[in-house]
Amino acid sequence: MIEPLEDLPAGVVGFRAIGTIEASDYREVLEPAFEAVLAEHEKVNLVVVMGEQFDHYSLGAMLEDARLIAFPREVWGRAAFVTNHDVLGGIATALRGLVPGEFRVFPLEKQDEAIAWVAEAVPAP
Repeated sequence: MIEPLEDLPAGVVGFRAIGTIEASDYREVLEPAFEAVLAEHEKVNLVVVMGEQFDHYSLGAMLEDARLIAFPREVWGRAAFVTNHDVLGGIATALRGLVPGEFRVFPLEKQDEAIAWVAEAVPAP
């Protein structure tokens, strides 16, 4: 399941992964949120948190993840991946060149720093 993060700065969208992430989470949660952000802002600035409650991705979710990167490159701002899962953090770091926009990995204890870094990319109103 993917749940939205609350109380983020304007122009920043964020999510927490809990349990198993399914393809339906992308269609029902992520895609509508991205479209809502793009209706008000030029870019998607994103924070994703995968803490202790995250278990795994389904195969369908992995395919949907690849589809998200297919959003036009120019709509991606900054993205922060927040996790203490060494394998996930390592994979994200290794593949960062494939992710459009700016991308950084942060440990869980620096979630607030990750949010602040992403928020820096949002133009002032």
